[in-house]
Amino acid sequence: MMHEFDHLLPYIQPLLPIPTRIKPGGEIKENIRCILFDIYGTLFISSSGDISITQRQSQQSRDFKQLIDKYHLKKEPQTVLNEFFSAIDDEHERLKKKGVDFPEVEIERIWSKVLEIEALDEARTFAMEFELIVNPAYPMPNLEKMLSACRQAHVQMGIISNAQFFTPYLFHWFFDSDPEGLGFNRDLIFYSYKTGYAKPSTAMFETAAENLGYMEIPAHSVLYIGNDMLNDILPARKTGFKTALFAGDARSLRLRKDHPECQNLSPDIYVTDLIQLLEYLP
Repeated sequence: MMHEFDHLLPYIQPLLPIPTRIKPGGEIKENIRCILFDIYGTLFISSSGDISITQRQSQQSRDFKQLIDKYHLKKEPQTVLNEFFSAIDDEHERLKKKGVDFPEVEIERIWSKVLEIEALDEARTFAMEFELIVNPAYPMPNLEKMLSACRQAHVQMGIISNAQFFTPYLFHWFFDSDPEGLGFNRDLIFYSYKTGYAKPSTAMFETAAENLGYMEIPAHSVLYIGNDMLNDILPARKTGFKTALFAGDARSLRLRKDHPECQNLSPDIYVTDLIQLLEYLP
């Protein structure tokens, strides 16, 4: 199965998680009928820890300079980065004035503006290469086994994740399948770039709960797993879902102990390997 971005595969290199000091455990008494997943730092190792474009340091690299040269840009790499982050800030501010609490951008449109490229296809390719340089990703150990076990147990699976247009391609590259082909329910897949709302907004969680209601699956029978106490555990808890903190990689674990809304917040369970989710399957 060929894909329009297969030529970017050489960017992808194997990654291994970095263990944390968190111990797995906790308790869920309810019968779990659905598991909803975060992607970056949970299903996939994220070398920078998240897709969030707030890490504005250490992105100066030889690879990025080569990318700038490849597209014949007459700007210094730092200038490009400054304009990139400024464009994101401007778009966030515009959307907040329209009432979006935690807005998400469409990254190809940001790059189209920064690079002064009218063709979105070219901006999308640049965006993809940039992401692969600054935030390489790779499947978490036992991901495929865990998904297979969920399918066999007839547990519904969904995704609620901060993401961009290229995020679903991770499944294609590593498993030669789209998420639906791996067992994810199309009606339970929510990407921030499509909804316009980024976590920790509860918007995607609330829509997921509504769709689950049509399936007669109550919120307390739903487990949401993510690596970030603020972006994942907090909005999932507000929605009434059971929560699992994925603490399997030190790069992406976000305990947020200094955040006031997370200081007294705990997940229902701690998971350090995706295979541990099998203990909570019916």
